Amino acid sequence: MFEIEYEFQEEDLIHFNEIQFMRNEDIQANIRKNRWIVPGIMGLIGSFYYFYYGDMNSSGYILLIALLWAIFSPKIMLLDLRRQILKEYTHKEKNEMFGLHTLTIDPANAKYLLHKSPSRKEKLPWEDLVRVEYGKRYVYIYTDLKAALVIPVDKVKKGNLEEFAEQADKMIERAE
Repeated sequence: MFEIEYEFQEEDLIHFNEIQFMRNEDIQANIRKNRWIVPGIMGLIGSFYYFYYGDMNSSGYILLIALLWAIFSPKIMLLDLRRQILKEYTHKEKNEMFGLHTLTIDPANAKYLLHKSPSRKEKLPWEDLVRVEYGKRYVYIYTDLKAALVIPVDKVKKGNLEEFAEQADKMIERAE
């Protein structure tokens, strides 16, 4: 039997949603537009002030604001994303989601991945799971294209995560 026990916290939820956010091409295109079009327009206004009015101070301030916008707007958007993610869940949902989770692969009952969270126990059929993905600090077992069981590597309390992830990957491949 393969079993792991890990702690899932707020920062892990935020990390997973940030990754989904960064992989979305439409959102990335909007960030690039916002990052370069707004400062470009501000640069034109700053140039107009310099060449038409000869006002070096005003054009310098405008160009400085444009540069700061280009540098910091993506970071501010990520901070806002974090705030929105946490606002999406009620206090009760957070209490049910965060805490100690246990995942079990039982060879005797090879049809399900058993998941025990602070709020419930559930059986996840292998054919419903999509894939296992490895990150630097996380292992993700995708339950569909946009949702996953997020396992923080440094917060595994019990079990061998590498062996568990390999076995889960094999079980998903068999079920396909």
